[in-house]
Amino acid sequence: MLRSGLVAALAVVALGCTALAVTGSASWWLLAGPLLGCAAVGTYDVGQRRHSVLRNYPVIGHLRYLMEMIRPEVQQYFIERDYDGRPFDRDTRETVYERAKGVFGDDPFGTELSVYEPGYEFFTHSVKPMPVPIEPPTVSLGEGTCSQPYDMALLNVSAMSFGSLSAQAILALNRGAAEGGFAHDTGEGGISEYHVRYAGDLVWEVGTGYFGCRTEDGGFDERKFAEKAAQDTVRCVALKLSQGAKPGMGGVLPGAKVNAEIARVRDVPEGVTVHSPGYHRVFSTPRELIRFMGHMRELAGGKPAGFKLCVGSRRDVLAICKAMLEERMWPDFIVVDGAEGGTGAAPMEFVDHVGTPLTEGLNIVHNALVGTGLREHVRIGASGKVATGADIVKRLIQGADYTNSARAMMFAVGCIQSQRCHTNTCPVGVATQDPGRAQALDVEDKYQRVHRFQRATVHSALQIMASMGVDDPSLLRPHMLRRRVSYEQVTSYAELFTWLEPGALLEGKGLPDEWARAWDHADPDSFAP
Repeated sequence: MLRSGLVAALAVVALGCTALAVTGSASWWLLAGPLLGCAAVGTYDVGQRRHSVLRNYPVIGHLRYLMEMIRPEVQQYFIERDYDGRPFDRDTRETVYERAKGVFGDDPFGTELSVYEPGYEFFTHSVKPMPVPIEPPTVSLGEGTCSQPYDMALLNVSAMSFGSLSAQAILALNRGAAEGGFAHDTGEGGISEYHVRYAGDLVWEVGTGYFGCRTEDGGFDERKFAEKAAQDTVRCVALKLSQGAKPGMGGVLPGAKVNAEIARVRDVPEGVTVHSPGYHRVFSTPRELIRFMGHMRELAGGKPAGFKLCVGSRRDVLAICKAMLEERMWPDFIVVDGAEGGTGAAPMEFVDHVGTPLTEGLNIVHNALVGTGLREHVRIGASGKVATGADIVKRLIQGADYTNSARAMMFAVGCIQSQRCHTNTCPVGVATQDPGRAQALDVEDKYQRVHRFQRATVHSALQIMASMGVDDPSLLRPHMLRRRVSYEQVTSYAELFTWLEPGALLEGKGLPDEWARAWDHADPDSFAP
């Protein structure tokens, strides 16, 4: 390996200078001393397993940790904000890192958030808190409709494909999921050997390219799907309608990246650029979508089937609900992906301007299901910048039953957000297919971090709920989450958003105008623009 060779060469030079210092002029020690120190540090860096940066960048990688020591001075560089104005900054990443490492310290200096700034959100605690549950609750998917229902954890690994992530990253995520008893979404790149080696629970996601169950002309292959869905590790199947960062847009995998392994996993020709369209062949109307959901469930042998989408219009969601009512058939779960979700392959115009943010998306889907009397049958997952226990509780209040996390799980396996995902030069071996760089990620160490992060974050969510006087997520209510809307006014989510009564859309009474109009125009046989 090049890095080991460079360290060895450094050691040879250092020893040569030492020999000259011993046998000749003592001034050689001025060079020999630092070189010996660098050689010793480099040898340690290449051999250690905890820090991927140091394995890929021996000696000079320590500059990163020097920067961490002066973090308050450089922190502003890292700040990025989502559509709710909530910071997803260096401090959030540090929280993930610490939990992944098993460090659960408390900050003794109080909040650094501007509690009087508009946009600040907080939970209402109870005078009589509840004990924190010993065992975290789960959410049953497919109960009553599936022969093989699945109990979903409150926090799971969100969709990230093999190809986007390295084999080592997939192994660490899946082994962490197996250890912690939570689910691992495959992403739309198919099921690789790295997804099944440690037998972690899988949600097999199928996108518009039908990778892994693809016909030669790019259609959906029922036989391949049924064979792979029958694997014991596949616990649920999902159809990806759209992705938060680029809804309504397909993807391109350059031929240079389609090596033999990825070609085999995705059922595509090696070395040929792969285009996945922005639309599905298996349906074109809400009714056809719902029928296909039932067909997927049958092909999967009675395992829960659902779909993922970034919400577009209220009318589209209501059209799908009308199709469910008329067909007397529904998905077992719907994953709502927020527009603040990330990907390394989306135009900035899509990232910044297309798609509904998660808060509003959850509200629309939850209300549509409640208003049509379907909420008890369909579970809702939330995906989009979920990184802390507070994020989980907020999403549950906003209408979700469980959450998925992608970026925070990447942090847990060592991502430092260098934003080099698209270049194949990820410095920590997470988002690369370069074997040399990927080997820097030590699966044995990182899977434990994934497990610890998920466990600690769910525990944090349960602690927050207990402080609110709640011992079960089903008891969370909108009035428990409040937002400062101006310097003078604070309002709860119960007042900030519309919350339909069960069956309100069917009865047509007391509906807000925007919901009444959308319901009237929703057509189960058309996704109208």
